[in-house]
Amino acid sequence: MGESRTELIAWLNDLSQLGITKIEQCGTGAAHCVIMDSVFRDVPLSKVKFNAKHEYEYVANFKVLQSVFDKHKIENAIPVERLMKCKFQDNLEFLQWMKKFWDQYYPGGSYDALPRRKADGAAMGSRPPVAKSASPAVGGGASVKKTMSTSSVGAPRKAAASSASAPRAAAAAGPAHSNGGVGGNDAQRAELIAEYQKMTNEMTQQIMELKVTVEQVEKEREFYFSKLREIEMYIQSRVEAGIDEHLDDAFKEVQSIMYKTEDGFEIPDAAEDAVY
Repeated sequence: MGESRTELIAWLNDLSQLGITKIEQCGTGAAHCVIMDSVFRDVPLSKVKFNAKHEYEYVANFKVLQSVFDKHKIENAIPVERLMKCKFQDNLEFLQWMKKFWDQYYPGGSYDALPRRKADGAAMGSRPPVAKSASPAVGGGASVKKTMSTSSVGAPRKAAASSASAPRAAAAAGPAHSNGGVGGNDAQRAELIAEYQKMTNEMTQQIMELKVTVEQVEKEREFYFSKLREIEMYIQSRVEAGIDEHLDDAFKEVQSIMYKTEDGFEIPDAAEDAVY
């Protein structure tokens, strides 16, 4: 049995300092990238969009996460489509798996989430986008250990406020730098949108192919069922007529084969009415 929602949120916030308030917020993929960075310390957090609000931004985050899985030979599949819907149950199950992985492979020692993101040039979002009631994230250079004791994570929160305010002050003081990167951001956004559209088109094509396959299977099922029904009616009429004792025995044997069921199988009421 995995950890509860409250335990997972508390653990995740102590580790990531993201100010998560709901499990559904993990659907952006950013929190999972931080978890993996705490284990391997090599996740390119500058590519992670901590203020992601659109699905193409979620896709970019999960692309970073998938590259980490590939690099470190992690075989567990990432259910990206289900996670991006930000539904509780899907995100809870995957976060429970991530917590289990973290418990097994976390190298120990301290992990300072904010300095890691700042050193890697990642966006310092103050609020995850999904929950409207989330309060601004308190920063933190807290030492996070596997035991996650209160003594290791509770003390440094006050010192984090100044480190969290530094990027905001820098952004307010130097708008020229932010304007210089507009073209690059637009190009990156267009690339992500194109990639997301490509994925959508591919999945739509797969759905159409599956629909065609299902229709073909249903047609074949109806065809062979009708043939089997004709055989059944013919044998039943011959057995009831009792024309030939030898043939009757053969027909009864065929009937026993046709009506034989596996253990646990129950004939539907409609089918019973049709047979008898």
